[in-house]
Formats: sequence, C-alpha cells, structure tokens
Amino acid sequence: MSEFMDVIEWFDKTGQEIVHRYPEEGSAEIKFGAQLLIRENQAAVFFRDGKGLDVLGPGRHTLSTLNLPILTKILSLPWGFKSPFRCEVYFVNLKVFTNMRWGTKDPVAFKDKELGLIRLRAFGTFTMQVTQPLLFINTLVGTQGSFETANVEDYLRDVIVSRLNDFLGETVDSLVNLPQYYDRMAVAVKTRLTEDFRKYGMEMVDFYINRITPPDDVQKMIDERSGMAALGNLDDFLKYKAAKALGDAASSGTGMPGGGSAASGMGLGVGAGMGMMIPGMLYKVLGNGETNTEKIKEKGTVNCPACHGEVPLNSRFCSSCGHQLVVIKKCPRCSNDLAAGDKFCPSCGLDLASELRCKNCQTKLPPGTRFCLNCGERVSEETQKVVT
Repeated sequence: MSEFMDVIEWFDKTGQEIVHRYPEEGSAEIKFGAQLLIRENQAAVFFRDGKGLDVLGPGRHTLSTLNLPILTKILSLPWGFKSPFRCEVYFVNLKVFTNMRWGTKDPVAFKDKELGLIRLRAFGTFTMQVTQPLLFINTLVGTQGSFETANVEDYLRDVIVSRLNDFLGETVDSLVNLPQYYDRMAVAVKTRLTEDFRKYGMEMVDFYINRITPPDDVQKMIDERSGMAALGNLDDFLKYKAAKALGDAASSGTGMPGGGSAASGMGLGVGAGMGMMIPGMLYKVLGNGETNTEKIKEKGTVNCPACHGEVPLNSRFCSSCGHQLVVIKKCPRCSNDLAAGDKFCPSCGLDLASELRCKNCQTKLPPGTRFCLNCGERVSEETQKVVT
C-alpha cells in the first residue's frame, strides 16, 4: 500500500545545501490537502515526468488545484484528475551563501612587460544567491537528490579564473603595478561574471580578490628590483644580478662537487668576467660616462690645493695665496712639492739623485722607504747605504 504524504518540509542542518530533492530517489504520492511548509528564503518546485511545473514561495500551503494550476492541468488532460498524484518536490535555498572560495588550480600565464612571461596564482572569495529556482535546477542540478555549495564552487571557480585572466591580459602591463588595480579589478571581474551567473539562475552578490602572487623566484626578483630602485634606479638590472652571482659563487664554492680546486677555478672564471664588467658599470653609473678631466675642461677652472680658491685652468700659481700649481713631483720623504731639475729637497734636504739600498739584503728601495720591502729590516738615516 502506498503511503500518502500529509506534511512535506525540509530543513537544512548543514547550511551548505542549496537544493534538496523530495524524495531523494524516485517520486512520491502526494494527495490534495497535504501541507507543504516552505521556510523563509526557500522555494519549492514541483516536477513531474522530468518537467518543472509550479513554483511556490515561503509559507504554509495546502495543496489544491488553486495553487498547483499547471500540475492540475497536466494531470487532468489524459484521463481525468485523480488524487493522490505522483511527483517530486525540489526545495531550493534562496539565502546568500557567503565565504565561497575561488582560486587557480594551476598558475596562469601572464606576460609582464618588464619580467617577461611569468605564472601567477590568484585567490579570493565570493558570495552568491539563487534567484531563479527552476532555471538553476534545470541547468546545474538535474536529478540529483542533494546539491551543495561544493558542487557549484568547482564549476564557478573555472569561470572566475577565466574572466580574471582576461582582465589581467587586457589591462595590467606589469606585476609591479598590480596592487593598484585590485579594487578596479574586483569591480570589472564581477561585472563580467554577472551574465555568466544569470544564465544559471544565480546572482553574484560580492566578489573579493585576496591576493595575486607570483612564484617565489619571481617574487625574489621583484624584491631585488625594489632594492635597485632605492640605489638610484639603475637601468641595467642584469648586471646587478651578475655581480650578486659572484658573491654567491664565492660563498658556495666549497660545497661544489670536485672540492675546492673546481670551485676555485669557477670562481676565477667568474671573477675574470666580472673584472671586465664592473669598471664599465661603475664608470657609467657613478660617473655618468663623464671623466673628471672633461668636467674641469667644461668648467674652465681648478681649485687651489692650499686655499681651495678657484684659479683659471692654465695658471702656474694661485692668484690668492701664491701656491705653485704646476707640480712635477713630490719629495718621497716629506711630500714637499719639487720643481723640475731639483737634486735635493728644499724642505728636508733629501738627495734625490741617490739610490737607497737595504743594508741587510742590498735590495734597491724607493726613496723615503722606512722598511725594506724584501726582508723587513728597518731603514734609518744612519744605516742607509746610498749609491750615487
């Protein structure tokens, strides 16, 4: 004997169920006069023979031919209406579902004008609501006995990521400038998703972008570019990376296969290359490609080493203090300025024409040397052996 349903209702205990089918399998015999309880933020859709018929809103409904006109008409056409009748009831939760998450399953490609082709991960949340119960059931739910937020999240995630990727490619040119686009991006992506949600009987209420992150190696590169900008925005970032690699090679050389000799060989090779690069880098960055001699010629004056006053470029003496500007050489002992042809220092009396040799090892030494460069013996005036 069939059991007729007198009271039909559904209560969502999980808070995550969007649609619940009654009964979950097959169909039920429902008689006129039965009570249908539909809670606030719910709707009930009657189905028969796979077709959606009548939709009822919140409240207590006593089923009759008045509130089920479409179903009544279909049942009475072939052989006259009989009660009870067999059908299914789908309860649809119309509340706003919050804290639904979206994100990239795999990194998406993004062409950065400065960093080249990189891959990004994006994450965020959104809220949605069912606005057309019958359309939602026909397009997404089908004949499932229960349909939860997890079922719709998987599909909507791909749609959201696709629209976000379109916006990135059309609007954003560099990852460095990305944070300033977050609010604008959220509004634009939500606008594009409105039509995608509407065709399934849903509405996107809110859309949030929590973060868009590059891989760790790209993030490290961005941090290094920020450091270079603090030093003056050097235009040759690759040269900076090469200089940094020299330090990394030196610090990790002992751990290389083959021991210290192989590491030393590599270090020498890198060092040789850097030895040719660094002077040019410093010349360009610190000097801006202009030598001190060129600056002096352009200015037309020099500074006196004694009083620091400005003197015409080709002057032989300072016009302010009389200091001799043309210096041929200096005394190796007292650093006094010497004129051309001087054989003795006018300040300390050093014999400039003599050769100084170490008394201990007879090594020839530059004038004014206090210790032998060969044996370390102290060279004093009393022990000097001068050969003229």
